[in-house]
Amino acid sequence: MLTPEFLLLCIIAGLQLPTFADSDPMIEVFKWKQMDFFNRGDSPDPHFYSSRPCLKAPDSGVNNNSSFIQYNNVPQGVTHFRGRLFITTPRRQPGIPSTLNYIDLVRDGWRQSPILRAYPNFAMNQYNVSAENLVSVYRTSVDACQRLWFVDTGMLEYPNNRQQIRRPSIWVIDLATDRVLKRFEIPESIVEIGRGLASITIDVKAGNCGDAYAYIPDLINRRLHVYNLRDDRIWSFEHNFFNFDPLSDDLNIAGQKFRWDDGIFSTTLGPHQPDGSRDVFFHPMASTNEFVVSNRVLQQESNAARSDHSNDFRMLGNRGSSTQSTMHEYDPATGVIFFAEVQKSGVGCWKTSKPFSTENHGSVYSNARKMIYPSDLTIDEEGTIWVMSNSMPIFVYSKLDTNVYNFRIWKQRARLAKEGTVCQ
Repeated sequence: MLTPEFLLLCIIAGLQLPTFADSDPMIEVFKWKQMDFFNRGDSPDPHFYSSRPCLKAPDSGVNNNSSFIQYNNVPQGVTHFRGRLFITTPRRQPGIPSTLNYIDLVRDGWRQSPILRAYPNFAMNQYNVSAENLVSVYRTSVDACQRLWFVDTGMLEYPNNRQQIRRPSIWVIDLATDRVLKRFEIPESIVEIGRGLASITIDVKAGNCGDAYAYIPDLINRRLHVYNLRDDRIWSFEHNFFNFDPLSDDLNIAGQKFRWDDGIFSTTLGPHQPDGSRDVFFHPMASTNEFVVSNRVLQQESNAARSDHSNDFRMLGNRGSSTQSTMHEYDPATGVIFFAEVQKSGVGCWKTSKPFSTENHGSVYSNARKMIYPSDLTIDEEGTIWVMSNSMPIFVYSKLDTNVYNFRIWKQRARLAKEGTVCQ
């Protein structure tokens, strides 16, 4: 029987979250050799919970017909919202129990390698049970209305056996109730398959939650899809700026040399302009260039049908050598955009009040041994940067050493991260 004193110690331990340090631009928060889950779809290991009396074994939930294969679970996205850290594990291989997960920072944040909990529950993550269950999610985004948005690709991306088992769909979940508010199936006229829909950015004002726009880069088809929540409609833009740069598609990361032709990969919203508009910054992953378009352009469906976009889409400039970036995000408090840079194994920055140039592109942090392939970068409502690094090139082209730490999550206040760089 657990005593009140022991439970109190458990609670206190759970509240000992990692703290910030001014002396290091990015702080390593969690690290894993391999990922593990509270619910793998099989019977919980009784020894695991008997040795951890602070934890309660979860219900087995719905049985997952595929066996858990720990090595195949590679985390991809990270988003923080008020004590919950959302972690995605796309189904790129068999043996993944849940594609959308979270870490409860109060209960589990004191652990070096926390075990993931399925979100919103384990049953919703069982794609083989219902046509409206989750299949594969890459990255998530929290909007100003406290809602979690993401794209479910609907695809099992198993090597040599890709299967589009469901239409790709846009999801919106109320984070106050964990209730699904919207599931919108992307029609085949927009995309035939979900492969390449790896991120989403939400354009909405807190006082007008019904009038939200989602910008969804399509790195395979080199398009930018725009979804309007109010009208429940989606349309697509095509432009040469969405293509990869053939001079920047050769990558050398963690000893792996390869060529990727990923097109438009990430979008982020800049500050509000005097007329109420906002710039939408974007870039392909296989590129070191940055581009911009007004949200006023994207939000007009009729503009998508035009073959000539005149100067609507503009090139800002080049970030510099080896600055290929997966995700980037604007921090409104500092006016800085932070970049997850895969070749530099680190985080870069640009202060939007300065001209976009190589000279004005700064380096916040770089660690070729630990931050191998920063796959995601997000900034929460408190101005904290969160970065996921997942050693993806090693997983794809070689073999992960399960005796070392392969996956890491980092964080730092944006105002501290920019200090000592050209972005301050």
